[in-house]
Amino acid sequence: MKMGDTKKIGVVGIARGWSTEKLLESVEQETGYRILIEMNRIRYDSDTDAVYYDRQNILDLDALIIKKLGPEGVADHIQRLEILNHIRSAGVRIFSDPGNIIRCMDRLNCTMVLRRAGVPMPPTILTEDVEEGRNAVSRFGKAVLKPLFSTKARGMIVLEKGDPRLSEKILAFKNNSNRILYIQKMMDIPGRDLGVAFLNGAYIGTYARVRTTDSWNTTTVNGGAYEPYDPDADIIALAHKAQAAFGLSFTCVDVARFPPSAASADYGNRESWTFPA
Repeated sequence: MKMGDTKKIGVVGIARGWSTEKLLESVEQETGYRILIEMNRIRYDSDTDAVYYDRQNILDLDALIIKKLGPEGVADHIQRLEILNHIRSAGVRIFSDPGNIIRCMDRLNCTMVLRRAGVPMPPTILTEDVEEGRNAVSRFGKAVLKPLFSTKARGMIVLEKGDPRLSEKILAFKNNSNRILYIQKMMDIPGRDLGVAFLNGAYIGTYARVRTTDSWNTTTVNGGAYEPYDPDADIIALAHKAQAAFGLSFTCVDVARFPPSAASADYGNRESWTFPA
């Protein structure tokens, strides 16, 4: 141990965030030490090669647990992860490894990792060309246009074949700092999808996000609610395969299951899919 008999473990998160506070409470209960690290308030000093949060040199801590890098999933988080990677290289243990988190920070990288691992996903087109984007929507019939960096369906647009303003909507999305068009076939999720959680690769539990409004998605921002869920072995196996591709300390895999008849008819004989969050 670096200082006394107490492990000094910091939590990277956001002040007054529910999940951050719960993790801080657990760490304090186990160690007797509590410190929240907000990434927008740290500073790096090249003269001393130290990273400070207020007066605390983060390099004096024993470990960090990354809960949230900021209030939303944004491109700036990659730079924050690079700073955390420097802290890790200086000897502070970090869970999860910042280098591994970078691989799943945006939907493009996450999609490529999942496909290389052979994990089933909804049909998806990635392109920079507006006309190719239009062709993708025509092929899918109905699709969701997603920013590469976002959470809880923020910034997503539902597009339909035959919309006279289809090209205009795609171009406006692209001009709003979305150079890459991530177009995914819209799946008729039957009212719920699942979050399947793992700690160091071991399954620990599943929750369901249940749609309670007429929103097309189940996110809590749009009225979705959490419920406990007991998945079968096939869902756990699929999610385990997905999480193994990233090497994270804690992973939550989004999975949607469809009725067998719908899966066979429309989704390539697959009953379950993973979705990059």
